[in-house]
This record gives sequence, C-alpha cells and structure tokens, in this order.
Amino acid sequence: MDQAEQLRILKAGSQQPKALARVITVTSGKGGVGKSNTSINLAIQFKKMGKRVIILDADFGLANIEIMFGTVPKHNLCDLIYQGKSITDIITWGPMGVGFISGGSGIAGMSNLSRDYLNYIIQNLVQLDSIADIIIVDTGAGISDAVLEFLVASSEILLVTTPEPTSITDSYSLVKALYRHPRFDPNAIKVKLVANRVQKEAEGKVLFNKLNAVIERYLKVPLIYLGSVPEDSQLAKSVMQQVPVSLHDPGARSTAAYERVARRLLDKEEAERQPKRGMAAFFSYIINGKR
Repeated sequence: MDQAEQLRILKAGSQQPKALARVITVTSGKGGVGKSNTSINLAIQFKKMGKRVIILDADFGLANIEIMFGTVPKHNLCDLIYQGKSITDIITWGPMGVGFISGGSGIAGMSNLSRDYLNYIIQNLVQLDSIADIIIVDTGAGISDAVLEFLVASSEILLVTTPEPTSITDSYSLVKALYRHPRFDPNAIKVKLVANRVQKEAEGKVLFNKLNAVIERYLKVPLIYLGSVPEDSQLAKSVMQQVPVSLHDPGARSTAAYERVARRLLDKEEAERQPKRGMAAFFSYIINGKR
C-alpha cells in the first residue's frame, strides 16, 4: 500500500475521537536525576487507579524506558512516519498493560514531510486519544531545541529535580529557557515540580521553596509543588532487575511517594483545572514550530 492509498483510506474512514487524552510531559534540567523512573512509576500508579496509560519515549538516542521495562520494541515512531505502520503497530505493551512508544529520531524529520502526509501522521497519532486516558511524554534532559519544542507544545510539565546544587541550577536554566521561548504561553503551560531522592519530605519542600523563590522573582511565574520521592535502596534494586519499583516492592517508601504524586495529579480539582490538549494538538504544535 503506497502513501497515497493510505491517505485516501484514512481520510475516508477515520473520525477524531471525542475524548482527549491528558498529555503530561516529564523533563529535567540534567540527566541522571530519575526522570524516566518517575515517568514509568507514575504510569504504573495511574494504571492501578484504573487509567489507560501510554508512555512516549522522546529521549532520542537513549532507550531508558524499554530498558526499565525489560522489553525491546519491534517498531518505533519512525516506522509510523516512514514505513506506513499504524499507531497500534508501534505500541509495545509493558508491565500491567502500560503501553510505550519508542520515539527514535522520527519527530526530528517531520518538518521535511509533505503537508498531506503530515496530516496522515497526525490522524494516526490522534487515535492515541481513544486508546489512552493519559499519555506521558518522557523527554531528554537539558535545554536542547528538541526538548524545548516538546515543552512548549505541552500544557502540563513535570520537572524532576534533586537536592544536588547542579540539579537545582540546571532546573532553573531549563525553566528560564522555556519561559523565554517565543512560543511559550504562561497562561496555558503549568510547570509542576517533583523533588526526587530526598532524605525526608521536608527536604523536598525546602528544595521547592528555594527554586520557586528565584523563578517567581526573575520569571514572575510560580511553580506548582507535587511532592517528593525519597532516596530508596528498593528503587535502586528494582532498576537493576528492570522492574518498576511500584511493582517490584509495593510497600517501598518510593512506591508510596509515587502513588501520592499520582493521586495529586488525578485529584478532581487538579484534573478539572488542567486542560486536555490531546495528541493531535500536541504534535501539530511541534510540527508548526518546525516549519
């Protein structure tokens, strides 16, 4: 089947779903702070709460999600874009039925495609809104153009930070770069902080207060605090065994912390306050910024 025929079939038979998935983008100012662990364990907790969840691994060049899930995907986003695979073909199903999509380098080349074929891809991606209630986008770390494009396309950003001075400094640099991006909308995009690897809960609050004070002073837009995840030997053991700690040890301190963060995100008031953009709008925003 050639691209023209795929376009005709999709145009004739597809309908945009009425419901939109909640897209949560997880990021960090530097690598090694537990960003992908946060993505995976929140996904598991959302699943335990009855939500359908898919993770998009947008950390190009690294395969953290599939390594932590202990499975290798047969296809990635490049196969949807260039090989004519369907959206269901490129979803790999991990523990508890959490799906994940390997981004590969596919998104970087989308700006070179024709408008008609981009529409075909967007219509495939919009099907994710009927497959998942929540889509977690796990970005790369740092302030590269690719990371910032994902962030400005998001309405909900989770920033993972540790008490290390370099992590705090890099988190501030990331937020500053985001707020100065020409397409950043402070009224539409909310940045929420998760303090990771803290010794006690109070340390996470202190970390947030320090970072938020600087951001409010110089950038005039406050962060939202979601909570903390403690330093936990059980989490380290789970990573070595390629099993999310939320499944490896349901009684672990870190598991309980991930559950608290997930419940806060799903809190009725919080959920109603958070607009749902859906995957079509998310990717359309990225593509339009590249053209």
